[in-house]
Amino acid sequence: MSAHAIFEHAPIGAIVAWSDGTPRPPERHRRKLDAWKNSNSQGRLIRKQGGRDIGTLDPYASFTLHEADYGAGGVIAIRVHRTFSVGSSLHFTIIERPSVGSVRVFDRSGDYADLVHLAPHRAAAEQWLSLHGYPNAVFEEVAADEAAADAVEGRAAA
Repeated sequence: MSAHAIFEHAPIGAIVAWSDGTPRPPERHRRKLDAWKNSNSQGRLIRKQGGRDIGTLDPYASFTLHEADYGAGGVIAIRVHRTFSVGSSLHFTIIERPSVGSVRVFDRSGDYADLVHLAPHRAAAEQWLSLHGYPNAVFEEVAADEAAADAVEGRAAA
């Protein structure tokens, strides 16, 4: 899929992989492998930025994927997010969509909200939120017609 197709069709919370199409180097070539991993990885879709009008798309539209967390002892020191333009030449694939009934937890409401957690149900989302302190958090349940719905709109307040 193209980056544009991911922007249009992937729901927030989906696991998306990206690739530049080159073959994976052998493990013994550490530097080449590290460079390859930079253009061939996967992450969870946490935000879509940019305007969409009927039939048109903002040429500066983009989406952000959460690739990894690094830390120790239960403390996250570094979060790795990757933002891709809809004009990216990389190839994208939806690996997994959020299941129907799961609950997205956003850090705030509005266009600039980031997905911070995807829980299997509302009780799990509320428990996670009680441990992680997002005072302006917003919940959104994944609906059955999610593939056609715009995941940025229709958020219900916690």
